[in-house]
Amino acid sequence: MPTLRGVPTAPTDPAAPAVLTQRHGSTLLVTLNRPDQRNALTPEAYLRLAEAWYELRDDRELRVAILTGAGTQAFSVGADLRTSVPLLSRSREPQDEWEERFVSDLSIMNDALLRNLVLTKPVVAAVNGPAIGAGTEMLQATDLRIAAEHATFGLPEVKRGLIPGGGSITRLARQIPWAVAAEMMLLGEPISASRAQAIGLVNDVVATEELLDRAFAYADALASNGPLAVEAIKEGMIAGSGRPIEEALEIERRLVARIFRTADAVEGARAFVEKRAPEFRGE
Repeated sequence: MPTLRGVPTAPTDPAAPAVLTQRHGSTLLVTLNRPDQRNALTPEAYLRLAEAWYELRDDRELRVAILTGAGTQAFSVGADLRTSVPLLSRSREPQDEWEERFVSDLSIMNDALLRNLVLTKPVVAAVNGPAIGAGTEMLQATDLRIAAEHATFGLPEVKRGLIPGGGSITRLARQIPWAVAAEMMLLGEPISASRAQAIGLVNDVVATEELLDRAFAYADALASNGPLAVEAIKEGMIAGSGRPIEEALEIERRLVARIFRTADAVEGARAFVEKRAPEFRGE
């Protein structure tokens, strides 16, 4: 996929995959690739997205992923109302292999949204436009988030008689103030990128042409840190979330003990003393 740092682009070929992956060293760039349909998620998109996360999880050479959308019209407007939603409501029968696979194992959809699939490797979101429905739901499972100035965030499911069941009911009020989470889910109205930054839903808001540059800067910084330490921190944040403080601190204690036994911990201390950059090997 051709990319310009700052602006995610994609081929206009309608036969192109609904999700593209591209390796940049230890970073996996994952691009939702239906710009003409505002990157709405079809069964194919869900399946390919899940496969990208499995690749990130299982490949030791990969340390971080960037998730973005093709074009500048949208990050993702959520589930495709012509394909995915009718299949989920059983109002339409599967019509191709992607749709057959989709309905035969709906857990793959949850993995695609990172609802149940736990990744300890970090994911950076580069939100290149409106993130609506599942677009905002995926965002909540990422770790560092950069938004283009024209991005918006919304969970309009309630307006269609549905609920945001891709993790938002559980996650959103843990990440932003309760009243704002209630506003987004119960009223279904979108919020701007600047408001999303003000409430802590995103880390930074930048001009569209700077978006991927900033995302890769985050990814490069993450990849330069001790990979086992990075994963342990994220593991502890996830495992300790919502637990009593004593339980969360015990999880942290076990992670500290585990990391102190690694070769990377020895290398990090040695490199500091020797005034050089550490050479972490993930061991």
